[in-house]
Amino acid sequence: MLDFSTMTMGAGLFLVSFWKPLFLLVIFVPWALVISKVYDKHAGRFHLPRRKWNLFHLAMGVGAIAVYFLMPLANDFAFIASFFAAAAVLATSLAAYAYVANKDERVPEKYRIKLNMAAMSAEKKADKAKQKLQATVTLAIKTKDEKGKYAVLLPAPQAETPEFEVRAAAEALLLKGVEARASQIDMGPSGKDPQQYSVMHVIDGVRQQSEMLAAAGALKIMDFWKSAAKLDVSDRRKKLNGLVMTEQETTRRLLQVTSIGVAGGMRVSIVIDPELAVNKKAGELGLIEAQMAELKALVEEEKGTVLLGSPPDSGRTTTMYTILKMHDAYVRNVQTVEIEPQLALEGIRANVFEPEKEGTEYSTLVRSVLRRDPDVVGVADLLDANTAKEISKADQDRTRIYLSMRADSAMSAIQTWVKAVGDPKQCSEPLHGVVANKLIRRLCPNCRVAYPPPGEMLKKLGIPDGKVQQLFKKGGQVLIKNKPEICPVCKGAGYQGQVGIFEVFTIGAEERQYIASGNFNGLRAQFRKKGLPTIQQVAIKYAIDGLTSVEEVMRVTSEAEVAAKPGGS
Repeated sequence: MLDFSTMTMGAGLFLVSFWKPLFLLVIFVPWALVISKVYDKHAGRFHLPRRKWNLFHLAMGVGAIAVYFLMPLANDFAFIASFFAAAAVLATSLAAYAYVANKDERVPEKYRIKLNMAAMSAEKKADKAKQKLQATVTLAIKTKDEKGKYAVLLPAPQAETPEFEVRAAAEALLLKGVEARASQIDMGPSGKDPQQYSVMHVIDGVRQQSEMLAAAGALKIMDFWKSAAKLDVSDRRKKLNGLVMTEQETTRRLLQVTSIGVAGGMRVSIVIDPELAVNKKAGELGLIEAQMAELKALVEEEKGTVLLGSPPDSGRTTTMYTILKMHDAYVRNVQTVEIEPQLALEGIRANVFEPEKEGTEYSTLVRSVLRRDPDVVGVADLLDANTAKEISKADQDRTRIYLSMRADSAMSAIQTWVKAVGDPKQCSEPLHGVVANKLIRRLCPNCRVAYPPPGEMLKKLGIPDGKVQQLFKKGGQVLIKNKPEICPVCKGAGYQGQVGIFEVFTIGAEERQYIASGNFNGLRAQFRKKGLPTIQQVAIKYAIDGLTSVEEVMRVTSEAEVAAKPGGS
């Protein structure tokens, strides 16, 4: 027992060895650096509850210190136990944030926290490598072998050769598009200067200028991708299609390379992962509940013709494939008629029309397929009036036919169909339904900006004054420590991804009478009686829900209607 009465002012009392607190720094300093340099910035970037998390980490840090110093340190074993106990408290603090943040939908997968120092180090090295893409070859480029597998590797050229420079430039162009979230990259003459070629990115359905290239360099890059996809490099006029696979570490991308002659030269398009865009489930299309119920009723009927209408590049192929997959291909004979199949549908036979073959007609192939007594047929294009007439004369009681066409709305699709068939009575009898859609961009959830809508705007949208207190518009930037930075999720675009806006109407006896008599105003009124929303009404609903912006609604729904005529894709 210590005798405090005998102690003097100069005497010292050490309850803990002076060197033992220093061990706390071994775990405390790295922990504090991760919290301040990584976690705090991460929470600010993705609008997570930054203040609450900082208070949580502070409390855990105090707890770790308390555990370390308040545990009895009578011997070395107790000291080691207190050291690891404090380390466990700090590790729990790090793991808790990572677990919660990684499950938050505001944090994209590529920005999720990884408690793996080796992985974090690898990411830093990868970021540095991106800065050198212009002069390096980083992709494994593969074509199909005899068995149809992407196993034939395109060897990289020797460094410091002209071929190596072309390969590096071609890869850099592709990776720049991937980094920008482009679904398609187009290269072709600028139309102004014959010595300049433009590179365009299609991002969320909108074409955007990326860069300008000298014609000579652009043509070398275009020829490289054509060669990689096994296309005839010397043919600069005919439309050619090919596929090639790229691999970078664990990431694989399928590229659809298309070349075609245009005014002033040749255009090459690279569609990135084309199968992902068209391979959707019904619940992913964007149909609201009432429309989904209407569509399911149409699918279950399994007879008659259903029109599928959409403007170009607005998801018409995706809609057709998704609806076809709603039929059971294992107990039903399901087939398609297509020019360029975008996806191998399980259990569904694709009949491919080859327009370059002499003596072949699209309508003849459609008639041939319909005469085989299939249960369900998806006709991917309405190329001519003869195709419509063949469909109208088919056995509608035994076959469900989905006819996909270029149209701006359900009414436009019906008018296109009537004009193609030519006989109002003949074209009205087989019709059982119509589905039309457009695509609208989703606001980026990480940087969208809320605002109170002015009354004039609500009036223009047909929304009662006072019903909606808040709408959202695109942002593109986020505040990090009160400093604006480009949003890492949408890359500054303000939008991320697209969703379909639909019209779905069944066609019964009353609707057929209006079509047969050419009374389209009466047909429009009959559709309104059903109480199902139009494309514009669905778009407005999505704006109210914060899924999209009013500006995007106006851009998509106010576009000029596509001319009601056969043809187009």
